[in-house]
Amino acid sequence: MAKIHPCITSSSASSSSFCSDQKQTYTIWMKSLVLNSNGYTVYDSNGGVVYRIDNYDSKSSSEVYLMDLRGNVVCTILRKKLLKFGLWDCYNDKDTRKPWFKVGKPFNLFKHDSVYDVVFGTNETQSISSSNHKMEFKIIDSKGKVAAEVQRKRSSSGVVLGDDVLCVTVEPHVDHIFVMALVAIHGLIHHKM
Repeated sequence: MAKIHPCITSSSASSSSFCSDQKQTYTIWMKSLVLNSNGYTVYDSNGGVVYRIDNYDSKSSSEVYLMDLRGNVVCTILRKKLLKFGLWDCYNDKDTRKPWFKVGKPFNLFKHDSVYDVVFGTNETQSISSSNHKMEFKIIDSKGKVAAEVQRKRSSSGVVLGDDVLCVTVEPHVDHIFVMALVAIHGLIHHKM
């Protein structure tokens, strides 16, 4: 069995904020690298592992950790149960006293859509908007622009690879760790992790 040992460069994600001046594409396999555990693995465009979640506990756990390649926790995601609705708090690795951002479903009795609000400490709001497939969604920033898009991955000939293989496109100047945390929260919402 081959082991995955991608090259570690000085530009690997080790801080809580990683942005790029160019559009970036990642592949996410909604499986953990650890046998018999839940989670996901994020690969860059060269096939190297960039981020991972290894959820040893159970599917849809109330506490998960997004790690970089070396196993350093870059953010912690905690689920808080509020009646039937869920609220997720995401903490970056620098400040564990107050959340970096929160994700929750706006309460609306008459509308059952798949939109979740993302609220930062500054009350800046972004949203997650799902499509027909549960794992496909867009992250819309406060100005209404698409910050990132998650779709099922297709081969070069257009064949869909599977429900558990995703392609994530991150626009320039968008925090990649933020996007990967939202992918994890979206997976937890839909019981895919």
